[in-house]
Amino acid sequence: MEEILDFLKFIYPKLSEECLDFLRTVVKMQVLKRKEIILRPGDVCRKLYFIKKGLLRCFYLVDDKELTDWVFSENDTVVSVRSFYDQVPSTDFIQALEPSELYYISFEHLDYAYRHYLEFNFVGRVLTVKYLRVWHELARNIRLLDATERFELLMEQQPGLLLRVPQHVLATWLDMHPVTLSRLRSEYKKKLASANRGRQKPS
Repeated sequence: MEEILDFLKFIYPKLSEECLDFLRTVVKMQVLKRKEIILRPGDVCRKLYFIKKGLLRCFYLVDDKELTDWVFSENDTVVSVRSFYDQVPSTDFIQALEPSELYYISFEHLDYAYRHYLEFNFVGRVLTVKYLRVWHELARNIRLLDATERFELLMEQQPGLLLRVPQHVLATWLDMHPVTLSRLRSEYKKKLASANRGRQKPS
């Protein structure tokens, strides 16, 4: 529990003890198995999740084909955006891609925190701006960058996801054909191997 409070205090060090005590009483933990789904279309997203450990994805279906909206890892917050903030039925799935440990707070308790502890609104604003920037960059990259450039940007920003995210999921997230992703992954691994050989000193 204290690690998430430390995370919130890092965002805004002046959170009051009253606010922190309230969060200690309402924030809960949930453990997920790999492939476990915690939100399905038609359900209302009533919880905001914080990933302590693991990997989640948000996806939806088009003609029975899964399209990944986003992949979330440690220290990310996760919701189905419209469903959570408007409290309406979701069109999304939220699924664990690997065994995960989450903290969560309900919509009602989050709303209470915003209304009764005004300093907590600073935390909400910082996180909202963070994900607005992320979504804006993703939407623009899909339109402006080709498949190779999108892959290279992911490797620059989040290289660890290459090993953690299944190929079919990564392909739909990057909006490319799985065959293209397989080729790019193979080329990337060859470049890494070549670079590692170049750094090795002769014995």
